Amino acid sequence: MTDADLTPVERQALVHSPLASLYAPEERIPTLVVDNFPALGKLAALRFLEWVQGNPEGVVSLPTGKTPEHFIRWVQRLLASWDTPEIRGELEASGVDPGRKPQMSGLHFVQIDEFYPIEPTQANSFFSYLKRFYLEGFGLREERSLLMDCRQIGLQNGQTLQSVWGEEGIVDLSLRYRAAASHVEATRKQVLSRVDQWCQQYEDRIRALGGIGFFLGGIGPDGHIGFNVRGSDHRSTTRLTAVNYETQAAAAGDLGGIEVASKRLVITIGLGTITANPGACAIIIAAGESKARIIADAIQQEPDIDFPATALHALPMARFYITTGAAKLLGRRRLERIEQAATISTEMAERIVVDLAVSRNCKVVDLTADMFAADPEAAALLAKWPAGRESLTEMVRDRIVAKIERGSQTLSDTRFLHTEPHHDDLMLGYLPYIVRHTRDASNTHYFACLTGGFTAVTNRLILGYVKQLASRLDSDDFVRLWAAGYFEPDSLEGRNRDVWQYLDGVAAAREDARDEGAARRFLRNLIANYGDSSRDAVRSRLGALRTYFASRHPGQKDADDVQRLKSMCREWEAECIWGYFGWDCSHILHLRLGFYTGDIFTPEPTVEKDVLPVMQLLQSTTPDVVSVALDPEASGPDTHYKVLQSIAEALRRHETATGRSDIRVWGYRNVWYRFHPSEANIFVPVSLNMFAIMHNAFMNSFVSQKDASFPSPEHDGPFSELAQRVQVEQYEKIKICLGREWFHEHPSALIRGTRGLVYLNEMELSAFYERSRQLKLAAEAG
Repeated sequence: MTDADLTPVERQALVHSPLASLYAPEERIPTLVVDNFPALGKLAALRFLEWVQGNPEGVVSLPTGKTPEHFIRWVQRLLASWDTPEIRGELEASGVDPGRKPQMSGLHFVQIDEFYPIEPTQANSFFSYLKRFYLEGFGLREERSLLMDCRQIGLQNGQTLQSVWGEEGIVDLSLRYRAAASHVEATRKQVLSRVDQWCQQYEDRIRALGGIGFFLGGIGPDGHIGFNVRGSDHRSTTRLTAVNYETQAAAAGDLGGIEVASKRLVITIGLGTITANPGACAIIIAAGESKARIIADAIQQEPDIDFPATALHALPMARFYITTGAAKLLGRRRLERIEQAATISTEMAERIVVDLAVSRNCKVVDLTADMFAADPEAAALLAKWPAGRESLTEMVRDRIVAKIERGSQTLSDTRFLHTEPHHDDLMLGYLPYIVRHTRDASNTHYFACLTGGFTAVTNRLILGYVKQLASRLDSDDFVRLWAAGYFEPDSLEGRNRDVWQYLDGVAAAREDARDEGAARRFLRNLIANYGDSSRDAVRSRLGALRTYFASRHPGQKDADDVQRLKSMCREWEAECIWGYFGWDCSHILHLRLGFYTGDIFTPEPTVEKDVLPVMQLLQSTTPDVVSVALDPEASGPDTHYKVLQSIAEALRRHETATGRSDIRVWGYRNVWYRFHPSEANIFVPVSLNMFAIMHNAFMNSFVSQKDASFPSPEHDGPFSELAQRVQVEQYEKIKICLGREWFHEHPSALIRGTRGLVYLNEMELSAFYERSRQLKLAAEAG
């Protein structure tokens, strides 16, 4: 294939890229790389509308979830303003004929997948998503759609999903092959057989339409397309099936926790369904560095069941549209960028040398000329490095050592404002460095979470607090405290005593004392949230909460008052974690920025709701150092990016108002995003003792997270364990680069005791502004 085989839209997109669409033989499918997530959605939207122009009655399958946010927005924007001069000019410049407005009503639509069993009326069902964003949002017609309404699949008159599968919705697939052991199982076996028959008929109906003509999908953490997880047959068809842990973890946010997601099956079209039409246009979109390994395998590996997307290699019109971050591990493209570069930055040189050393399991200063020559990127680097190999490797070694030395030192007489998008981001990001700085009494620390974080709190946790409080509300202690005004919501002394009571219980390993502190704070939160002025009113409130949660399905968006209550529970956890290190509630600040709404697509930050509260925070804390969760790429509708933008704009205004241009910014990442060693300039040593502190503090403070209801697809367990794994992996990489003896024989006990490393990127305000400006422009370009 050549670039001439691309469509007009794709050729126009390629004009703005310094790279080709295919680097054979290493790459096996054409790939277009764009700068950022919004641009990705725009390209997909333009290609979709271009296809619809030529196939007004074609068959389309479109994705669900957060990945298509900008695709949906761009399609709606282009269709709504098609005849305006601005949009006509945009279309023409992008390769789309503005003289032919696509007619969406003639399209046939095919739903890709669905959880099973799930009520289609639930907002977190894919059925509901498709009706809202595609049938209503795009103007597709329901009578021309093949949808997965679980109420219509396999059930007979009088049967409901709950009456067949029970309240927990557990489907036992072994009933396909074994005899039923009861009347209930006999009913379920019959329904299961009818579901399987429905899946076959669904497949037949797709084939009768000629197969899918336009498929747009994301790619999951294990490489899944649709719900075709790792190991799926490339000729698979529509079926009811189980999924793996990575897929369950990714779905936990949609379904209200891994406890629910692990029990759900899925109905999905197969890889064979997607590729049945040899002329199909099949596009996979992916954004962000976290997808880089999956994308590299999907594009570069031979067809293999371990890499589901390799099934698309057989389609001439299959494509990958990805962001720069997602393309990070595509080898030929990295090499091309090195060869095109007029000069090589020290950061790029460090990245290449570190990667070479790790791949060879060799200290950087011991890398030989043959090792450089055998690695295409390293050879290209050396050809552009006039000082030679020894100078290059010594430079990289010295940079690494300097970073560790910086991370081994602490500041004094410094005011810190540690910010986080979610309530556990700080401790999972760089807790060892925070702890080390708290040991100097001349330092002052403030800890601020900028969102409510309520989506991480399960209904089950709140019901647990309801039960704890109900059992104590009429106790002598609570009656006495109530009479003394202890539970006044704004009482700083009372809030601090809640925390100390809880931590005393942790220290004494007394669950009753710990729960006493938690119950006190929950009562205080109820009074603050609802204004209940008597214990009778609180008792009624507890009953109302039981009734409320009994009527909700997991993952359902909560009422505003319940969102606030869940936010308060997360804020309580943050006060406990920093109470561990002696900081009282006056130093733990909660902003609940306005963009954080719990919707699938959250609004962009605004000055009034999001920037001004951060400005007030800066004015009240007057920091010398501000920490920020640093998103590696403008990679979509994530909280990290929006918090970063709010902080950046607030810092600009704060600098203008105060003249404080000397504020330093610490950029950190944690279990979701990771620095390459070359991207960070501070390496913080982490000891086994610090790992123990982190895990113990996490498990005792973040009660909402210790059961890992919303886990990472990388790890089946609490985030503190994953954070330790990340930091150990970072240390192991640097240990290879410097040699184990550098650590083991170092004169400093801190270095000899190092078993992990935290990476940070310290920036001056100007550098931070430039970084955030680029991110902002990238997002606004969409």
